[in-house]
Amino acid sequence: MIVNILLIVLVSLVIVFAIILAKDVMANKDEPKVRPYWLLGLTGLITDFLDTLGIGSFVVTTAIFKATKAVDDKIIPGTLNIAHAIPTAVQALIFIYVVKVDVLTLVSLIVAAVVGAWLGAGIISKFSRRMIQLTMSIALFLTALLMILSMVGLIEGHGDATGLTGGLLIAGIVGNFVLGMMMTAGVGLYAPCMAMLFLLGMSPLVVFPVMMGSCAFLMPVAGVRFIKAGKYARKPAAAIAIMGCFGVLIAAYVVTSLPLTILKIVVIVVVVYTSGIMFYSAKKTTEG
Repeated sequence: MIVNILLIVLVSLVIVFAIILAKDVMANKDEPKVRPYWLLGLTGLITDFLDTLGIGSFVVTTAIFKATKAVDDKIIPGTLNIAHAIPTAVQALIFIYVVKVDVLTLVSLIVAAVVGAWLGAGIISKFSRRMIQLTMSIALFLTALLMILSMVGLIEGHGDATGLTGGLLIAGIVGNFVLGMMMTAGVGLYAPCMAMLFLLGMSPLVVFPVMMGSCAFLMPVAGVRFIKAGKYARKPAAAIAIMGCFGVLIAAYVVTSLPLTILKIVVIVVVVYTSGIMFYSAKKTTEG
């Protein structure tokens, strides 16, 4: 019953978000054109495909933005949260419905992430270009470190719990609150959330609805604040959002098995590379 209510709320939230986004894009249709559009659409298709597999979408999208210079560094965080909000909601609808997870744990961690994102978006949208570059550089490096530790077996999902209680639940709530804030800095929640929940003893399978649900609820909330502040690239966000949904559906309903280890290694390389590029850009930026 509660899960059904959660899904209804999510659908309602996404519909409202989509309307706000569409109105803003249409009201600013004279915004300078960004080329090539096909690459932006392909970016959404590929990154949200990877996102559905639990690998994440932010770092690859950021790397493409940096390589093509399609989006200014200062508005990358807002663009990421807005562009991937709807595809992530599609993921959450699928995994929350299919995978059984303790309702209290699921709802508590989702609310914590949303609150963190709401507060974070208000702060991040006011950051200077250099501050955003530094924040993303450090956070991306830490994310890569967590992924490496997981791959070499130092962080593993040995637990089989479908929920958290007591001190572990509190730790999870605090952790997801912080990760929600970092999402608004343009750094994906998936990898650090996965590592955190593994450490807290949760089953690897249960991690998917928790992390996807957290992002699905927090991204529209944070996205609305970025939209109102005008801190995102409208046309790239719209193109990625549309094609990203197709990437999610392909991954969820067609793919049964892929060499995820290879894909994760590629993503780690991209994360480290992008972290370095962001740090280098921050050193060159004279803006405070």
